[in-house]
Amino acid sequence: MRVLSIAAIQTVPVPGDLEATWDRFEAQVVAAKTLRPHVNLVVVPELLLAAPGPLLLEDAEADARAATTIPGRVTDRLCDLARDLGVWLVPGTLVEQTDDGRLFNTALAISPEGSIVARYRKLFPWRPYEELLPGSEFVTFDIPDVGRVGLAICFDGSFPEVSRQLAWLGAEVIIQPTLTTTRDREMEIVMARANAFANQVFVVNVNGASPVGVGESVVVDPEGTVMQQAGGGEEVLFAVLDLDRVEVVREYGSHGINRPWSQLADQCALLEYPMFGGATVRPPEWAKPL
Repeated sequence: MRVLSIAAIQTVPVPGDLEATWDRFEAQVVAAKTLRPHVNLVVVPELLLAAPGPLLLEDAEADARAATTIPGRVTDRLCDLARDLGVWLVPGTLVEQTDDGRLFNTALAISPEGSIVARYRKLFPWRPYEELLPGSEFVTFDIPDVGRVGLAICFDGSFPEVSRQLAWLGAEVIIQPTLTTTRDREMEIVMARANAFANQVFVVNVNGASPVGVGESVVVDPEGTVMQQAGGGEEVLFAVLDLDRVEVVREYGSHGINRPWSQLADQCALLEYPMFGGATVRPPEWAKPL
């Protein structure tokens, strides 16, 4: 089996206090790994380490206060933590500041050797509330002998093109740090299930806990079924993802019925997509025609 054992920590920052938030985060990651030594990937909510405050509390300096370069002091600490614990780490997202002063909402994947192996800038910031700049690239990374992981962030899940592209690139699980503070969380869960079902991938969507977020983190399997769902408060979803199941579902169909990727491989040359300027879709290399 190709097993990915995850700990999705639904937690909160200490609003406005970057150092206290780091201390909480570090202690929780250590505790999760200690409690379940087999865990090999830990993920936390979007912007956790930026220590955001309540949704409608005006804080014009929040992004500038949390901004960090990549690499930099924060990423050095993250790399040391991943190396010390021997885990893959997706530490939510950071406010990334580039050399020319631009700010992005950026997710990282850090290896157990303490190296940054992937950097993903959120493609669809939540407008108008989120003022950080959008990224321009889809990002996946490989966990040796396990499988390929795609990165998405929060509102990206409302755009099916993101999950479809990540799956096309070979992702078998999508890790989606999220910070949702509003009552549309139910629809985000609908989209997590739909994106998993349509692309036959696992989706791990971990939200911030109350009172900063509304919680309800989910782990969804490649057939669109919710494996686990959190409540509103702080908790950890431990899940063991058998990535071989992705191959099985794609081969035999979701619920033994539907094979969308195989059908797309059969029919992609027959269709043009007006919304994409009349382009056709190439099947991924791994797709098997019906």
